[in-house]
Amino acid sequence: MTAVSQRDRRPGRRRALSIVSAVVASGLAVAVAALPSSADPASSAGRDGVQQGLNALVRDNGFPGALATVRERDGRVRDYTAGVGDLATRSPVPVNGQVRIASNTKAFVATVVLQLVAEGKVALDVPVETYLPNVVRGEGVDGRVITVRQLLQHTSGLADYDEIVQDGYAAIQHRYFEPREIVDIGLAKPALFPPGGGWSYSNTNYVLTGLLVQKVTGRPVGEEITRRVIDKAGLRHTYWPAQGDQSIREAHPRGYFGLPGEPLADVTEMDPSLGWAAVQLISTPRDLDEFFRALVGGKLLPPAQLEEMRKTVDAPGASVRGGERYGLGLQTFTLSCGGVAWTHGGDSPGYETRSALLPDGRSVVVAVTSLPTTLEAARHVEEFVDAAMCR
Repeated sequence: MTAVSQRDRRPGRRRALSIVSAVVASGLAVAVAALPSSADPASSAGRDGVQQGLNALVRDNGFPGALATVRERDGRVRDYTAGVGDLATRSPVPVNGQVRIASNTKAFVATVVLQLVAEGKVALDVPVETYLPNVVRGEGVDGRVITVRQLLQHTSGLADYDEIVQDGYAAIQHRYFEPREIVDIGLAKPALFPPGGGWSYSNTNYVLTGLLVQKVTGRPVGEEITRRVIDKAGLRHTYWPAQGDQSIREAHPRGYFGLPGEPLADVTEMDPSLGWAAVQLISTPRDLDEFFRALVGGKLLPPAQLEEMRKTVDAPGASVRGGERYGLGLQTFTLSCGGVAWTHGGDSPGYETRSALLPDGRSVVVAVTSLPTTLEAARHVEEFVDAAMCR
């Protein structure tokens, strides 16, 4: 498998809106001059391995900025930044600034669904048709044989809705999309395989899951995520943008997107409706770490439902390094020093986030402020997480 095709298939890349797939398919890389780190390499922070690794992400890969949160076994938490938060003003990256966490949203949505399972309102192994009658139909697609579990696990065989940005990201950056509009685009494609017959990351699965949550609860999915997850976990800097809200509320680094030979475009302001329940949330590294800690620690789900979430299947191409597995909105992250952490990850024009969490208390969350458009740059982000966990 070539680097381009591998990147196009794994969820770390497929989480990005499909303009990124088009960029990758062109085999191009963003050309950005190396930027200075916000930390002096001669300082004590600069001598820290984590800080050096973050500096290297910016220096070697052209990311305008990067920010990270690292938690030690003893509970100590440290925040790191590198690069600049705004290419125009050269202002520093805000410590623990807000970013678009993109497909990490899927873990929040899966948590809501599993809470509904615990309440007896949803069953994992019944057809999607039970909750969304006559919605999931297409060539080789039938909601009467696709289960809720298969949506959450990306084993439904449903295709993604890639061609929606065939005219380029700028054409849809500020456009509002109805959830059914993007679902219908995905369902218009032939099934990739029979339900349960393979694994393929697809945002269509989670937009449908958001519709399912709304049908069952009678409330907007963003409201259910806020009440059931964000508030319950005490995430003070995480929110679901309201319809029409294209901004980021609190202190944040600017997010950028660009092609080689062209200036990076500031895409911080965008309409997140294209991904909706698959990608819409905004958060900070610390809040995202707290979410996964609350989730894996049993604060958000009863033991039986957490066990279901952690039942994984082979997920070929789920990471640059390969060999990972996917559960119900939760993915493994295999460490080079031994052990398997929990994660998800997210890609949106302007931001990429990666993380890892171990039961012993160690965790890492990193965000960079442009999407990697080469396999090497994507690998470097994952390697930063691995190195920070394995110190």
